[in-house]
Amino acid sequence: VQLQAYGGGSVQAGGSLRLSCAASGRTTLGWFRQPLGKGREFVAASNWDGGRTYYADSVKGRFTISRDNAKNVVYLQMNSLKPEDTGDYYCVARQGNYVSDRIVDFDSWGQGTLVTVSS
Repeated sequence: VQLQAYGGGSVQAGGSLRLSCAASGRTTLGWFRQPLGKGREFVAASNWDGGRTYYADSVKGRFTISRDNAKNVVYLQMNSLKPEDTGDYYCVARQGNYVSDRIVDFDSWGQGTLVTVSS
């Protein structure tokens, strides 16, 4: 699975950004992020048809993962952004239709895209 994420940028707290990731293949897709100086953490995941989604508690109600399989794209709509949302965001994929929040379950990783939220 080839992945290419884009859409990062700088925004003030309370603002919104939408990340996109071009992803080919019938897979579960998701997003992880890595704050500066910290480890990677789960953000959200979606199964093949979007019928099952899973979010980290820290982003529930603010972020939405969706996908357009006709275009082979997965999106992460981020609203009400906070400074603690700052970090590199990675698009990830795994074979199968199982939604997971574990790093080890995702075997394909794209390049990160930086999101910076200022207070």
